[in-house]
Amino acid sequence: MFAQRNKNQTKLDRITAAARAEIDRWIAKYPPERKSSAVMAALRIVQDQNGGHLSHELIEAVAEYLDMETIAVYEVATFYSMYELAPVGKYKICVCTNISCMLCGSDQIVQHLEAKLGIKLGQTRRDGKFTLKEVECLGACVNAPMLQIGNDYYEKLTPASIDKILAGLK
Repeated sequence: MFAQRNKNQTKLDRITAAARAEIDRWIAKYPPERKSSAVMAALRIVQDQNGGHLSHELIEAVAEYLDMETIAVYEVATFYSMYELAPVGKYKICVCTNISCMLCGSDQIVQHLEAKLGIKLGQTRRDGKFTLKEVECLGACVNAPMLQIGNDYYEKLTPASIDKILAGLK
């Protein structure tokens, strides 16, 4: 999207006007001197703008927009599992493997997904349709094991329910 830049473009031009407006709504929730508190929302917004991953240039742009050091934005982007620093598949399947899910069979869920999709955790299928990612707690421990695809949570998983979920993805 930003492969070629003219000499008049700035880092902020890498963030679309719509994305800047959405970030501004988040910034408005904090005192002016605390606008860096919107960093997580800003990263999510520009990641969505960029098809599901963050580039170095977008991280720099977020840092400039929020008056932060670039390294501080990188610290957030690399700490939380919802941010991607490389392209991901159309469907990013985030499987919780934390203690509650593990005790309720997430290992078998991962094995079934790997076999069904033909990829391992941390990989994206060659056709670009699926990325399989291991994540820490997604906050649905009572209904473990679970996974997230986009904004949707799927709980109390079994191999049969996974097959049904995958069949519904187009």
